[in-house]
Order: sequence, then structure tokens, then C-alpha cells
Amino acid sequence: MAPLIRRFRRKFSISATKLAVRPHVAWYVRWGLALPFVVVIGWMVWWAYDYGLELAGYHRGQAEKELAELRERVVLLEVDNGKLANEVAAYERQMQIERAADVEVGLQMKNLNDENTRLKEDLLFFQNLPLTGSREAELSIHRLKIEPDNLPGEYHCRMLLVQSVQQRGREFRGSLQLVVNAELDGEKVVLQFPEQDSQLGEEPYLLSFKYYQRIDKVFRLPPEMKIESVQVRVYERGASEPKTKQTVDLIDPLT
Repeated sequence: MAPLIRRFRRKFSISATKLAVRPHVAWYVRWGLALPFVVVIGWMVWWAYDYGLELAGYHRGQAEKELAELRERVVLLEVDNGKLANEVAAYERQMQIERAADVEVGLQMKNLNDENTRLKEDLLFFQNLPLTGSREAELSIHRLKIEPDNLPGEYHCRMLLVQSVQQRGREFRGSLQLVVNAELDGEKVVLQFPEQDSQLGEEPYLLSFKYYQRIDKVFRLPPEMKIESVQVRVYERGASEPKTKQTVDLIDPLT
């Protein structure tokens, strides 16, 4: 009972705890009052950090300036690099063109030398014609050569067709035929050029000349075929029998 009386007296007597009444302040007002202090404190921290960097030898403005200069140099170097790459590509193209031109000139020189050699042979041959013309047939085959070409199974046929002294001035019209005797897989094979099923027909083998005509033909065989001989036949237009013919025996390079 005594404790209740003492508690009652303490609560309602003059010595009881005073009650303070404070006005209510909204949260945004509190934040508005605190924000300037937060900004000032943040600025002071940033200033202290920046000042510390300067004391340590780091200057932000100078670093940004150097960084901008480095970026400009990188851009200039990239531009120069692009120009150099274009120049190198142009030089490479020029070198390729020059090399191709050198190869072309070399081939032309070789062809000219070969042509010059053939012309000299023709000149020497025709210089001797008056001495032998009376003993020749109306049409004759001279300097017949059958030689392997660059590709396997490819052969080059060269010859000179000449009319006799008595027939010169009269135009000869006819055709040329090549008869190849060969061996394939142990069996004898006979091939004719031009081929009957050739898309070009006989046109590449037609002849038309008054004095002489140089023949330069290429024919192709299967690479594994062993060629034994080639007979050249010259037909006058409308004739079933050759006007002249000549055979060349060959030793195949594969044997």
C-alpha cells in the first residue's frame, strides 16, 4: 500500500516530471535544413581530397590537358596510319602491275624470238626453193615437227606447206587432217583431228593459200595415252584422197 501512495504523490505532486510540448516539423523541412550542411561538408571533403592530391604532386587540370593532348596525338597517328596503309596498298598494286607487265613483256619477247627464228628458217628454206623446185611435187610438207607441249597429253604440230614453182599463183583450197596412232591400256588406238564431234568443226583445219602456209596446231590426248606416230594428210577441196601426206614416228616421253 505504501508504494502506491508514494507513486501517486510523485506523479501528482509539485515535484512531478514536467511535460514539454514541441511543435511538429515535417520531414522535408528537416531535410531542407540539413541539405546545406551536407553540401558544405561534401564540398569540404572534396576540397580536402583535391588538395591532398596537389600536395602529392597530382594536378587535375594539367592531367586533363595532357590527356586531351594524348587523345589528339592518337587521332593524328590513326590518320597517318591510314594514309600509310593506303600508300603501301598502292605500292603493292603498282608492284603487282609491274611484275605482270614484266611477265607479259617476257612472254612477248619469247614469242618474238620464236617468230624470228621461224622467219629465218622460212627465209633460208625459200632461198633454196629455186634449186629444188623442179623436183618437188605440186604440194609438199616441210619441216614437220610433233613435240610435247607444256601440259600432259598436249602436243604441238608445226609444218610448212609449199606449192611447187609450177603451181605458185594458183590458190590452193583444202583441209588438213592429223591421224594419231597411239596405245591406251595395252590396246591400239587411232584418233583423227579434227574430231567428228568437235564443236568447231573443220574450220580451224581449213587451208587457203597461193604460195605457202605455215601450220601451227595443238591437239590434246589423254595423259596416260602413249603416242606412237602422227600422220599429216592434206586434202584438196572435194577430193577423197590426200594430195600429200607425211608420217612422223614419236617416242612418247612417258615411256
